[in-house]
Amino acid sequence: MRVSTRMNHRRRYGNPTHILCYYREMESKTARLTLLIDPDKKGAFEALCAQQDLTPSQVVRQLIREYLTKHGVSYGPKKAARK
Repeated sequence: MRVSTRMNHRRRYGNPTHILCYYREMESKTARLTLLIDPDKKGAFEALCAQQDLTPSQVVRQLIREYLTKHGVSYGPKKAARK
């Protein structure tokens, strides 16, 4: 697990201690998730992400990981069965 911080955030606020984005190495394959959301919520979400110097995709991926972990769902590459 790596810790991601942005240089802009460091310049503005010094060494960040309260806002850190923990993320795993990027998976080699990705899949698209499309959802419908109220335009006002979308705008507020994007603005908050920008304030925290994160992309909406980073935040959504983190929320999904936390949700899966909370409910005890494992994920990751499936190993092929050997014969």
